[in-house]
Amino acid sequence: MTLLDISELTLDLPNGKRLLDGISLTVAEGETVGLVGESGSGKSLTARSVLGLLPSRATMGGSVQLLDQSVLDASRSELLALRRTRASMIFQDPRAGINPMRTVGDHLTETMRLCEGRSAADAKAVAISLMEAVRLPRPEEHMNQYPHELSGGMLQRVMIAGALTSSPRLLICDEPTTALDVTTQAEIIGVLAEQRASRGMGMLFITHDLNLAASICDRVYVMSAGRVEEQGDARQVFSNPQAAYTKRLVAATPTIVVARDSAATADQGADASATTSDAVPSTADAAASASASATPAPVEAMLSASGISKTYVRRGKEPVRAVIDASIEIPRGGALGVVGESGSGKSTFARMIVGLEQADTGDIRIAGRERTSVPSSRVERLEHARSVQMVFQDPYLSLDPRITAGKAIEDAMRLHRNLSTTDARARVIELLEQVGLGDVHAQARPRTLSGGQRQRVAIARALAIEPDVLVMDEATSALDVSVQAQVLSLVEEIRRERGLTVLFISHDLAVVRRLCDETVVMKTGEIVERGRTIELLGNPQHPYTRLLIDSVPRPEWNLEAVAAEASELEDPVAQN
Repeated sequence: MTLLDISELTLDLPNGKRLLDGISLTVAEGETVGLVGESGSGKSLTARSVLGLLPSRATMGGSVQLLDQSVLDASRSELLALRRTRASMIFQDPRAGINPMRTVGDHLTETMRLCEGRSAADAKAVAISLMEAVRLPRPEEHMNQYPHELSGGMLQRVMIAGALTSSPRLLICDEPTTALDVTTQAEIIGVLAEQRASRGMGMLFITHDLNLAASICDRVYVMSAGRVEEQGDARQVFSNPQAAYTKRLVAATPTIVVARDSAATADQGADASATTSDAVPSTADAAASASASATPAPVEAMLSASGISKTYVRRGKEPVRAVIDASIEIPRGGALGVVGESGSGKSTFARMIVGLEQADTGDIRIAGRERTSVPSSRVERLEHARSVQMVFQDPYLSLDPRITAGKAIEDAMRLHRNLSTTDARARVIELLEQVGLGDVHAQARPRTLSGGQRQRVAIARALAIEPDVLVMDEATSALDVSVQAQVLSLVEEIRRERGLTVLFISHDLAVVRRLCDETVVMKTGEIVERGRTIELLGNPQHPYTRLLIDSVPRPEWNLEAVAAEASELEDPVAQN
């Protein structure tokens, strides 16, 4: 049964700009359909049109039929009824969708009490059963908790439970796992798949993560600039893309190797990854391995940290040991990845390296100089800043919205170097060009730039000081795959040309594999495994590392191929 039928949908703004241009797609009962593409492609706008959530004064064309009801012609009361009974939506940021002043219980029961006329006791019972269905650990306790008391993964489960209160026939998921670590993402995807199967729902799943789309979707539509570039069976589209745009997306998607028979197996490199990878095939992955092997062997330790620990003491609560006796060493020109789940201590560790947090114990040295103690003077603070710079996850929050991108870079540069205005501005343009931007972007304020452009500005600002060490804390996690590939290529190029040393914090193992020579794995504040990245990902020794790798989204057809290959290796008859 067809739940959703969108035909030749168009959307034009009052200024004549067309945002959607002839979109046609269907979703059947029990089917998961993916909408993939980069930011600005029209994915979210298409999905929001199903619920009548459209820009004011926009002109619509075509048709949107939800269970044979026309959405574009529906009145306000009809739209409200549709949202309550036929379709629900899960948004990307759960904290933006829940009132922080009200409890989780209030959020889950409000619609049932006010719109369905259920008693408070009945609504509470349904809410608790839904929280159990999405595998929240303590439903009774969570009813009385506020959003800030729950982790991102737990709060996303609350949002899923809330979306299911009306027993929708169609569930729309708009990037519901983008900011989550791999294990939490795997749990959320498992919950969604379980609920779809048990309820017979259809799902429209929006994502820019091709690996994730390949692992969960039956069919996919690839969108670019408001148009559908390609559509079809997920396996066919990702294994043998036809449209040039889809080919570029697939090529830009990093992958990891999962063969674990030996470190030698993992070391066979990118050629073998075409058959042993558990993710979407990627030419960028092969290029990454070649790039990593071509990196000159470093000769000295640029960054070393020994026995670093940090404990947070909270009044009336147990102390939190965020980092416990952590030690690393990165040679000049090297790149070290730090991976682990949210709460593993990796960001706290990075902040201590940069000097934003003070370590309780241990020793930090950059280029042989001690950097553990708090700088006592302005000169010492500037010297510390010159030695290490940090690029944060959200560039919009780290850039002053009141000044242009060029001014942000110029101010950072002139704080550390005595340059004339003319020389400083010439250097700003040089840096922007180095990160793939130009003079037009120097005059732009952050809000007018895309996420990828803002992140490049943040990198340019960090490089303006010419630091010894660059710390990147989830700096590519929210970027589209093509923009992410461009940023990673930029960092690799600067490493080769200037011998930049990189500490790369991430929960994305495929990105770490592409960029980093060595990797350490953190769990609850401790480093539990370390080694060469290709060997560690190919032959992990610690159970937690294996859990992280097993949680990476993987297409079922690749799992089948790997299992068949392993079976043949174990069966001498099959080999003959």
